Amino acid sequence: AALGARKMEDYVLFLALLASTLLVGFVSVILSLVWVFHYRGGLSWDGGSGEFNWHPVLVITGFVFIQGIAIIVYRLPWTWKCSKLLMKLIHAGLNTIAMILAIVSMVAAFDYHNASNIPNMYSLHSWIGLTALIFYSLQLVLGFAVFLLPFAPAYLRAVFMPVHVYSGLTIFATVIATALMGITEKLIFSLQNPSYSSSPPEANLVNCLGLLLVVFGSLVLWMASRPHWKRPLEENTKVLSAIGGTPEGTEVESTMTNSSNADKSDLRINTEAARKQNLKFDEAGQRSTM
Repeated sequence: AALGARKMEDYVLFLALLASTLLVGFVSVILSLVWVFHYRGGLSWDGGSGEFNWHPVLVITGFVFIQGIAIIVYRLPWTWKCSKLLMKLIHAGLNTIAMILAIVSMVAAFDYHNASNIPNMYSLHSWIGLTALIFYSLQLVLGFAVFLLPFAPAYLRAVFMPVHVYSGLTIFATVIATALMGITEKLIFSLQNPSYSSSPPEANLVNCLGLLLVVFGSLVLWMASRPHWKRPLEENTKVLSAIGGTPEGTEVESTMTNSSNADKSDLRINTEAARKQNLKFDEAGQRSTM
């Protein structure tokens, strides 16, 4: 009973954090739209300032908000009964959408700079931003090749998994930092009379947006780093592990449930059969973890 109560409390905490994360992310997107429509002249695609305004909106919507959702999609308990392959497709799909929006945002910034004779790639914001996009694209391609295509061997998936997780979280944190640099840079350049230092309403609005981005990033990283909120291992994968198999992901995945207390003698099956079963899981795309 006590264990059940603790699990329920943990579940309620997870739901509260999830709701807070979604709310903060959604409000961040809304504030970016309020900023560009109320203070910066709206959106367009004509080489003017309205085209540049797509840059912050799409970065916050795609590169921050949607990427954050893609990171925590595996943590949703009600998806744990879904096919692991389905969840990997959802994860990859969300990241692909985020990458496309980030690329369009970069095109908007370069178009505006070229039309206005503003130099490209001179600021630290632009250096880190482009680097983050390149590594994000590489992360997506490698993740697709290793975890979705059936050709990668199990040992490669197991070796690449911690690298994939670490680099994903690092890129996400870098994107948050780059966004903060970008909105600050924009305010310094744009606010002349009154100046940024005099704290006009636009400056206060965008500063609040920056705070929300930090809160959103912190919540996503917290949820993603809690071992007991990770997607549990498949029951059949647990059995293979118990009989001496080494299914990928056992070192990096944890569960919220206890292993079955089945008699060990019932689990002593032929090693060759276990290998065949392992192969079946691999071919079905069920053995990798994210």
